[in-house]
Amino acid sequence: MSGKAIIEILGGLANVVIVLIVAPFFEGVLRKLTARIQSRQGPPLWQPYYDLLKLLGKEDIESGESPPMQRFAVYLSFAAIMTVACLVPFGSHAPANGIGDVLVLIYLLTLCGIATMLAGLAAGSTYSLIGMNREMMSLITLEPLLVVAMVIGAIHVHSFRLDQVLAGSVYAAAGFPWSGLIMLGVMLISFQAFVQRVPFDIAEAETEIMEGPLMEYSGPKLALFKYVQMAKLVIYSALFVALFIPWGHTGLYPLDVLIHLAKCLVMVLGVTWVAATHARYRMDQAIRYYALLVGISVIALGMAVYGY
Repeated sequence: MSGKAIIEILGGLANVVIVLIVAPFFEGVLRKLTARIQSRQGPPLWQPYYDLLKLLGKEDIESGESPPMQRFAVYLSFAAIMTVACLVPFGSHAPANGIGDVLVLIYLLTLCGIATMLAGLAAGSTYSLIGMNREMMSLITLEPLLVVAMVIGAIHVHSFRLDQVLAGSVYAAAGFPWSGLIMLGVMLISFQAFVQRVPFDIAEAETEIMEGPLMEYSGPKLALFKYVQMAKLVIYSALFVALFIPWGHTGLYPLDVLIHLAKCLVMVLGVTWVAATHARYRMDQAIRYYALLVGISVIALGMAVYGY
């Protein structure tokens, strides 16, 4: 095994460790700040760690229609998001750049949504099936936004390599980067939906369909799904920073990681403020919202093709 391959493996493992450690902390920040905005005391910052440990220690009760599919769905979801963590830069270039490109990254992110749909289908309850349908509609209308953002970057740098696309490539147009700025606005106002937080937590909607696809899950499997949700907040924040706010590198890996995570934390604070001050959208409202953004992103893609 070459030295480059070893460095890529170690970098990928470092990213996985960062996501596993930071994800519950960001969730704790989100809960605490939400409570303060709503004039409540709120749980301690470390409460998500305690919740995960409690769920991991509980009995694994399988009450769905297809327990084997339930197990497969949760392991698939967790494996997919951890693989994505190996491909996303945290303060440096994408560590596993040699084993995947932008297309692989998109497929893996889509696979996380498919795993959630499989979870709802395997559970078989009325609420889980409703949640699965909502997840499917959101996936179909929302994922194209991320695809267009990455393709615009790939068009500007003439490459699908992760280290080139995930380095502010949306601003690498020959002229003024209109397409990149448009996608910055689109991704910024759709970011809440990507991380499935209020007002776009429609697939789960605890007060309506009692967590939807996850309703029949408990114990360790529920813990893994919760971990995946927390990890998505970190990973999508890291992707947004890499695509649209890549500046501030010092060349020192530990310091660059901290700077990158600080930018991600700013994204989390924005998500928290929106979630704490807005009511949940209905599914039809969300679809119309996504459709408008898809139309704008297609315009941006056309501008990128012509060098803007």
